[in-house]
Amino acid sequence: QVQLIESGGRLVQAGGSLRLSCAASGRTFSSYTMGWFRQAPGKEREFVASMRWSGGSTNYADSVKGRFTISRDNVKNTVYLQMNSLKPEDTAVYYCAARLTSDYRYWGQGTQVTVSS
Repeated sequence: QVQLIESGGRLVQAGGSLRLSCAASGRTFSSYTMGWFRQAPGKEREFVASMRWSGGSTNYADSVKGRFTISRDNVKNTVYLQMNSLKPEDTAVYYCAARLTSDYRYWGQGTQVTVSS
């Protein structure tokens, strides 16, 4: 059974930094693509960042390029999202997800990030 458990969300001031974690279990994720998504109140869920677990290319939404970094720790089986220079518009519930094909099949429960101005 695949489990993705996010943590690290909290209230932070604009300009600050946070690191979100996604602990993955129940599979060997080496062939998976891992992604971070977010959903703000009243808005649709949107893509933030992704990377292949085995390494290689990363992808970012234009709104976070240069500020957010996705990475993973193979030993801890954990994916991270380092978020710097946070803005109030980054306020959202952040979700970790995993896919083998084109669709993200596995999702975490989300962690709340609130950026105050």
